[in-house]
Amino acid sequence: MIDLLRIGTRGSPLALVQARLVAEALRDAHGWGPERIEIVAMTTTGDRVSDRPLAEVGGKGLWTKELDLALIERRIDIAVHSMKDVETFRSAELHIAGMLPRGDVRDRLVGAASFAALAPGARVGTSSPRRSAQLLRRRPDLAIVPFRGNVQTRLRKLELGEVDATLLAAAGLDRLDHPEIGARLDDLLPAPAQGAIGIEMLAGNGKARALIEAIDDRPTHLCVAAERRLLEGLGGSCRSPVAALAEIEGGEIRLRAEILSVDGRDCRDLDVRFATEDCDAPFLHARQLLGEAGPALRALFA
Repeated sequence: MIDLLRIGTRGSPLALVQARLVAEALRDAHGWGPERIEIVAMTTTGDRVSDRPLAEVGGKGLWTKELDLALIERRIDIAVHSMKDVETFRSAELHIAGMLPRGDVRDRLVGAASFAALAPGARVGTSSPRRSAQLLRRRPDLAIVPFRGNVQTRLRKLELGEVDATLLAAAGLDRLDHPEIGARLDDLLPAPAQGAIGIEMLAGNGKARALIEAIDDRPTHLCVAAERRLLEGLGGSCRSPVAALAEIEGGEIRLRAEILSVDGRDCRDLDVRFATEDCDAPFLHARQLLGEAGPALRALFA
């Protein structure tokens, strides 16, 4: 029995909201009072370095390495992550034991009602290779401006006129009680694992595993695992423009994905179905997708 469960999280407003959602789910599942859970907030390297794209300074690991170390040193019992920020390849010491029900997977365009409403040559702020490539594929005239920081920081930069528009994840805005902000983009595939909150622990921590598995949302876990398995097959990183969305339809997983060149001009996509327990299918489809791509596009995922 664990008398006090310590939840590690980044200290941003959104990360803290997500940690509280996990704490609430645990209290409801196990009948705990508030004294049974402690939220331990910490600043990650990704929070400290906000003036350069992640790809230039170490990738997604900048969001997780401090939390990983805290788990390994047993200063926390579990860590809460936005799954889209978690590296594809993780240490064998760590295990994603559960995920909460997935939020809205879509992006929202903030600053304009639609892509068509953006003025010619409009400045759109994003440091996401995926969003940048998708934008340029639809509007090659747009000027992409590197744009990092938490949700509040990016909204403030937009207000100050640093850019004309930006893209933000709908799930994050919803969790921060801003459902009114931005225009939902139904035709844009999201980042793999977008909208999912994951709970990680030491692989050998059996007590924590049982507690976390009690709140695991199986459909979310299956779909996010398929998207991450696709990334394994692609060898994708934060340098690689890739979008993916898995959904359960008719008892199967439907997986849609696309890989793009940096300028969005070259794009290869897939739309496939397979059994929910088929862990190899996303990997094999990713390899097939790469095989159909030209040399320049394939080199982005080497």
